[in-house]
Amino acid sequence: DSLLQEMDLSAKNPYANGLLFAGFNQDQSCFCVGTETGFRIYNSDPLREKERQDWADSGGGGIRYSEMLFRCNYLALIGGGKNPRYPSNKVCIWDDLKKKIAIELEFSSDVKSVRLRRDRIVVVLETMIKVFTFTSSPTQLHIFDTSPNPSGLCSLSPSSTNSLLALPGPKTGHIQLVDLATTDAPPLDIAAHDSTVASITLNIQGTRLATASTKGTLIRVFETVSGNILTELRRGSQPATIYCINFNSDSSMLCVASDHGTIHIFSISEGTKNKQLQPSLSSASFLPKYFSSEWSFSKVDIPGGTRCICAFGQDNSIVAVCADGSYYRFVYDPKGVCSKDAYAMFLDVGGHNAGQ
Repeated sequence: DSLLQEMDLSAKNPYANGLLFAGFNQDQSCFCVGTETGFRIYNSDPLREKERQDWADSGGGGIRYSEMLFRCNYLALIGGGKNPRYPSNKVCIWDDLKKKIAIELEFSSDVKSVRLRRDRIVVVLETMIKVFTFTSSPTQLHIFDTSPNPSGLCSLSPSSTNSLLALPGPKTGHIQLVDLATTDAPPLDIAAHDSTVASITLNIQGTRLATASTKGTLIRVFETVSGNILTELRRGSQPATIYCINFNSDSSMLCVASDHGTIHIFSISEGTKNKQLQPSLSSASFLPKYFSSEWSFSKVDIPGGTRCICAFGQDNSIVAVCADGSYYRFVYDPKGVCSKDAYAMFLDVGGHNAGQ
């Protein structure tokens, strides 16, 4: 079960490295990993360990999910692994300055994921999403029903001017967009895919929505105000599990990681760099539809094909955080030629306070 923008490895991690989870913060400038003994926070580019919490000596330290709030001191944590730090039906908001839990929220079923913005805590359960105020004693504001959502899919715009929430709609393949500032208005329903939605990502400004289905061949990008489709991007013709979709900072590019051991980079701005077949061919009615969609202008192969999450780094680069504990940075040129620029095993990087 793939989690958008993050990896939940609690059910199956073949690398026996104690890694349970990895996920980026809202602007992908940092990533957080959950392990069997605690959590760690890293700067994404360049790679640097910023913070480490280790409960190995206290009997239970497993963290199977963490959500940062940009670079501030609050983190949402969910326990998991062999010896969970917290119960799986509880969201703990950890204050990393005081090194203690500031807020606890308990539910009658397992929490699948959590999203944070400065004024809201969004908790994703199997068939519903609950929205709370981000205050010392949170008030429940809304409940939204979803189709069965075991992967905890949900995306929340962190923008101060846009509080959009994207969630799986009650109908298969549909996505609903809710403005948390004006929830009296009915949600905008987008028929994104024929099959089950597997990935939902809003850009940081909340103006674009990228989606993929369980088939994993197409990524569709929608405009969030109208729900109109802007572009259709083709990852490949063979089905794949999409692990991660992320926009770059100005939403002119998109990176997509899948279980084929690849990261595809797409251009989604005007005057696109993506590869297309000749226009005469793409409009020919007798050809399959994939001749008319846009293909990526660059592709990166992850060594060993290990599962990863991906994001844009600085200066035309892509960073990949992998389930085997590896970190890669690739740079690409305007023609889409990629080369490996950095490699590290991030669990071995620096001790506590490294590179503070």
